[in-house]
Amino acid sequence: MTTVDQPALEFPVARTCPFEPPAEYRQIREEEPITKVRLPEGGQAWVVTKHEHVRQVLGDPRFSADRQHPDFPATVAGRRMIAKDDERPLISLDAPEHTQARRAVVGEFTVRRIEALRPRIQQIVDESIDRMIAGPRPADLVQALSLPVPSLVICEMLGVPYADHEFFQAHTTKMINRLIDPAARRAAFESIRDYMDDLITRKEADPPDDLLGRQIAKLRAEGSYRHGAMVSLGFLLLLAGHETTANMISLGTLVLLRNPEQLAALRSGASSTLDAVEEMLRYFTIVDTATARLCVEDIEIGGVRIRAGEGVLALGYAANRDPDAFDDPDAFDIERGARHHVAFGFGPHQCLGQNLARTELQIVFDTLFGRLPTLELAADVDDLPFKDDASIYGLYGLPVTW
Repeated sequence: MTTVDQPALEFPVARTCPFEPPAEYRQIREEEPITKVRLPEGGQAWVVTKHEHVRQVLGDPRFSADRQHPDFPATVAGRRMIAKDDERPLISLDAPEHTQARRAVVGEFTVRRIEALRPRIQQIVDESIDRMIAGPRPADLVQALSLPVPSLVICEMLGVPYADHEFFQAHTTKMINRLIDPAARRAAFESIRDYMDDLITRKEADPPDDLLGRQIAKLRAEGSYRHGAMVSLGFLLLLAGHETTANMISLGTLVLLRNPEQLAALRSGASSTLDAVEEMLRYFTIVDTATARLCVEDIEIGGVRIRAGEGVLALGYAANRDPDAFDDPDAFDIERGARHHVAFGFGPHQCLGQNLARTELQIVFDTLFGRLPTLELAADVDDLPFKDDASIYGLYGLPVTW
């Protein structure tokens, strides 16, 4: 069994290169793959860096996802936002509450239901590219395509007016910024929460045929409906449904433009776009520390004793670059076909919307590079505004021309 002295490393560790994990991740994984680090608000937590160990943590019920617990490891100062009892988000629930809540909504994200949305997603992508082509050059891909596509898709799914997209996009940006004042992040959170509260209240009067309306009607019929829980669900789906996919569109476009041979293979049909999407997800792992957990029962992992009450950061980015799980893990290779990555998490909390994200990304890349075969960057990579200050990695802007 391993014992660990006072940790020297403080988390989170910033990315210094958009295409590589922090050097500290590799060092930890190679020298002491389960070790302790210091947290921004004081205290310590374990970091787990090996692919097999990350999956073990995320799949074991002895690790709690309860972000409301005072001992839950917070990687951003002032990040802990205590919700009302009936508004605890799905990502903060443990079984059996989590099992029941997830089962109620998971049917909205099956492969079959998402495939039924494919024509509309295709239309949204085509219309966004039409507007980009008709506009000035260079264009900002983030504003022209990356943000509009997933924002409009999730708005239509949830029954959220797309006219309000600037409001929720701006407040989301503040919420996930690690460097701004905690009070400003809290205010942004409250603004979106109040917006969703009002929207759910209006839907309750006459539930429409959208995801949230169907959930209201279904849970009422079962006698388990709670207003606060529906507000929390709508909040989570709206935020996660646009921000993560938007960042993957931007980063995926960038990495394909930097790898022209692999892009050519996609354009010719020699390689699968879906395989390329999986590789992008693994390669960037944009949500790295969202898979934090709290140990609730003593357990030993990889020869290290983790005790009840101790926090754990299951580092997906380190796990997705683990050479024991992926050959030549720092290379971008669309032929890899490695769907066992943990970019969507693992276990009972694995990303609810992963089928939607995969479909959106496939349609975007097929359409973008099919319609604009001469697409290229209009700025040096070193000058691009990467989201080094955000808890969800991405780009604030991506100038392109064609």
